Amino acid sequence: MKRAGQAVQFDRYGAVDELHFVPQEMPTASRDELVVEVVAAGLNHLDSYVRAGDFAAEVPLTFPARQGSCFAGIVRARGKDVHGIAVGADVLGHAVGNGAHASYVVVPATAVVLKPPTVEWEVAGGLYLAGTTALAIIRNLRVGPDDVVVITAAAGGVGHLQVQLAITAGATVIGTGSAHNHDYIRSLGAVPVTYGDGLIERIRTAAHDRPITALIDNHGSSGDLAEQLGVVRSRFVSTEDRRDVELKFYTADGIDPEPADLLRHLVRLIEQHSLRMLVSGFYPFQYLQQATADLDARHSRGKVIVGMKTAVTGAGVSSHYLGQKARAFHESVA
Repeated sequence: MKRAGQAVQFDRYGAVDELHFVPQEMPTASRDELVVEVVAAGLNHLDSYVRAGDFAAEVPLTFPARQGSCFAGIVRARGKDVHGIAVGADVLGHAVGNGAHASYVVVPATAVVLKPPTVEWEVAGGLYLAGTTALAIIRNLRVGPDDVVVITAAAGGVGHLQVQLAITAGATVIGTGSAHNHDYIRSLGAVPVTYGDGLIERIRTAAHDRPITALIDNHGSSGDLAEQLGVVRSRFVSTEDRRDVELKFYTADGIDPEPADLLRHLVRLIEQHSLRMLVSGFYPFQYLQQATADLDARHSRGKVIVGMKTAVTGAGVSSHYLGQKARAFHESVA
């Protein structure tokens, strides 16, 4: 008898209240696919934008539609052409065509990588989109020890990873953020500065008058800032540039090897304690609407994650590990 679960669905473009749960049976895998029972899944702003219809041309939907790109889970079945990933293996990756906000997801085997036991489920579940976007941008800028990099929204889901990756590459990083995020930005190794009037002077002071060599805009209002700081266009990543990178990985088809290669590198960095992904909101799956509202409020640091209850033990994790952990978090902030 097939295991039963549930999936999140929406029947038209709209706000978070369009989301609803529908029953889901464990699907089957074609010859090059895996069936993964989802343990944790990340939420991304792009999920909300796509659901609202803001990217109808870039991400066309057929209704009823499902959402969710990032996930981590346990392989429950595999196609006959899949080798190297066993049934029962712990994996993380992205749901090709979306659908990660569900009990089960079917994905090409090339869309996942193995999850080491030392990487927590909630971290693995939210790593894909923010992590690949952050790493691709830092690599494309060729950040190095001679750089002074300004990163706006440095405490955000992508920004806090960019800060750490740039510092690991040897750069000096100045991170913009609200005053209540300054201690956190400082803990990452960056110099925090506050938004608002006088920002240019504060950045120059933080840089000790060294030239600013690169700027990454995660905030959406820093075009003039790059020009005033003398950052050349080739080393300025605008919000539109970041959006294009994010869309590339959001719509990845499982054929391009880059997403999985980047994800493997990110997992190695986490294993080496060279990268930390902050989970600031962690909700049981049934609280998906509240988790989405948390993300959409744009006040959280790091990532917002939902956790599903697994049916059996995986990688030494008790069957109710995420359910208990998520409930405890939710009750502590309710």
